[in-house]
Amino acid sequence: MRIGIAGIAGRMGVLLASEIERAGEKLAGGTTRPGNRPPAECAGPLLVDAAALFAASDVVIDFTHAEEAVPHATLAARHGVPLVLGSSGLSPEQSRVVAESSALVPVVHAANFAPGVNLVLALAEKLAAALPAESYDAEIVEMHHRQKVDAPSGTAIAMGRAVAAGRGMTLEQAGMESGRDGHTGARATGTIGFAALRGGQVVGEHTLLFAAATEHIALTHRSFDRRSYAVGAVRAAQWIIGRKPGLYSMMDVLGMR
Repeated sequence: MRIGIAGIAGRMGVLLASEIERAGEKLAGGTTRPGNRPPAECAGPLLVDAAALFAASDVVIDFTHAEEAVPHATLAARHGVPLVLGSSGLSPEQSRVVAESSALVPVVHAANFAPGVNLVLALAEKLAAALPAESYDAEIVEMHHRQKVDAPSGTAIAMGRAVAAGRGMTLEQAGMESGRDGHTGARATGTIGFAALRGGQVVGEHTLLFAAATEHIALTHRSFDRRSYAVGAVRAAQWIIGRKPGLYSMMDVLGMR
């Protein structure tokens, strides 16, 4: 299977190239920003643009930026090539275009491709269903490297959505409390709180806390190496081939729904 990588010269791109080889698949090539070149160990061709990448690939993995999600999803639909999308922080409009493209080709979009994180999300939904919002406040604390540009992280938002789903509603219906500062008043019942920490080169740490008057329950996932994301993304690329058009998640890839 020919797997293409958008952003092959980046940190994730290099790891993806390594995992594609380890999985016994073929690296179709990759794209990168002008002036960037992938390391020598990335043994696929450097393609001139994203259109050439989709034309040369059976499936494309994109871990670039939210701004690239729309053009890449559009190209995926135009070329009939499945897309594995790992960009976080998509706007409602960007998410809409990705969903429209998934009506023509299969798309796996996940905030986090690490298998462990997705297991944590499944547990978060089950815990939220069992712990009444009136008694258990949900708080999500995440920390990432100092270069990360969006907050809360996509994984933190996914945790919040899992909690809300367990309580039979959307995150928007539950309400987000993020970036508290000054005299904010008492915490509203049923809302989901977010705190974002940035510093150093932390790959990713997420803790979901259910806090009641009589007990606290904490669910934590720590990533020590970005390779876990690459492993999951290549697994998703192998899984998506032959699927019907649709918008899938890592939960689908892991057979959890």
